[in-house]
Amino acid sequence: MKQKIMPALTQITGMHEVSSDLRRQLVDCWIAVTNAGGAAGFPFPPVADDDVEPVVDELLGHLDPSRSRLLVARFGEDLAGWVVLRRDPFRLVAHWGSVHHLQTHPDFRGRGVGSALMQELRTVAREELGLEQLRLAVRGKEGLEDFYGRLGWREAGRWPSALRFALDDTRDEILMLLSPL
Repeated sequence: MKQKIMPALTQITGMHEVSSDLRRQLVDCWIAVTNAGGAAGFPFPPVADDDVEPVVDELLGHLDPSRSRLLVARFGEDLAGWVVLRRDPFRLVAHWGSVHHLQTHPDFRGRGVGSALMQELRTVAREELGLEQLRLAVRGKEGLEDFYGRLGWREAGRWPSALRFALDDTRDEILMLLSPL
């Protein structure tokens, strides 16, 4: 039986850890994912550098060891995917985190990148940030709830018809929860 090669996972806790090459790869990945139809934060493809670069820079500027982490997956020097974990500093909800922008570059789909990132994110949330639960929201009609369900997530609710992509394409936003970690 052929052994599956898994990506190398790295956690980034501050902008100072992000090289110009990694920043470029984050932008390129997000563009490729969005323009291939991925539900990763830009709902209206096509997107280009001018759309994505400011959002990546803002995301990187908010990295903080206690509140926001970036996890990246690589095969060699190539960025295969990434995800962001955030914790709200407000004491009332400081026991849970939120997951944002999970994406796998189209060239690396089907190789376990998304699952590996989510498993590592769960470990970081529990062991390093002391979180008790994670939350995320996904677009309906994408099949994403099935992917997350296989990783132990469950649907916690829906905002019916929350997302309008066109007059004839309105979808639910599905709220998902992972608890306990």
